[in-house]
Amino acid sequence: MTGKLARRRGIATGELAYVQKRTERTPKVTLPSPESQHFFRFREGVSDSVYPDLDEFFEDVARVYREELADLAERGATCVQLDSVSIPLLCDPKHREAFRARGYDPDLFVSRYVDLFNESVRKRPEALTLGVHFCRGNNQGKWLGQGGYEAVADEVFCRLDADTLLLEYDSERAGGFSPLQHVSKDKHVVLGLVSTKTPVLESGDELMRRVEDASRFIPLERLALSPQCGFASTEAGNPLAPDDQWRKLDLVVRTAAKIWN
Repeated sequence: MTGKLARRRGIATGELAYVQKRTERTPKVTLPSPESQHFFRFREGVSDSVYPDLDEFFEDVARVYREELADLAERGATCVQLDSVSIPLLCDPKHREAFRARGYDPDLFVSRYVDLFNESVRKRPEALTLGVHFCRGNNQGKWLGQGGYEAVADEVFCRLDADTLLLEYDSERAGGFSPLQHVSKDKHVVLGLVSTKTPVLESGDELMRRVEDASRFIPLERLALSPQCGFASTEAGNPLAPDDQWRKLDLVVRTAAKIWN
């Protein structure tokens, strides 16, 4: 940031209009989560010359998001997903130390990030279903962070004002399911058990076993199944052929039908 933030035009409104013209199904609008504007975009020694008071910066970020969500809803959006990379990275000891080296207390800022998120979606239109995808990096089969959700679960899973949490659980890097016990009862959880990083097809039986394990901490009726992330979060995509992607999507549908039908 080198100047004050304001929403001068729509952020995802153009993409929404493009999709709406091409399908009668429900489009999912995706946006970066509000805290990413600090974690990735704020530069100490540069941005703080414009925003010496971080609270003022957070207020401007939140206002931009509230305006965007209101505009999206007015244009017919009913499903919005905010993608958070920063919070999952604060589960990783390496990234926590790098964040601390920037002058921030990781635990304190997890709480501040939740407050920022909640302020950003405050008074969101009732028509919007709001999900948050917690991403650990997804570029050409590579990842950015690792570590279980224990470091953030008691704050994020409980207090975040969202309808659905989409959690990456495609590898051991994500840890176990016990942090799900912190999810508040008003939220659903989508288990991202199918990897978009590799063409190797998962076992349906293993997916069913893992969903059963997760149901020890949160009721099955509040769980769902999906890939852990998108198949092409960047232009370069991931090392999968189109047929690999279709097989994985088909596996998700068939496994979900066995579990919930």
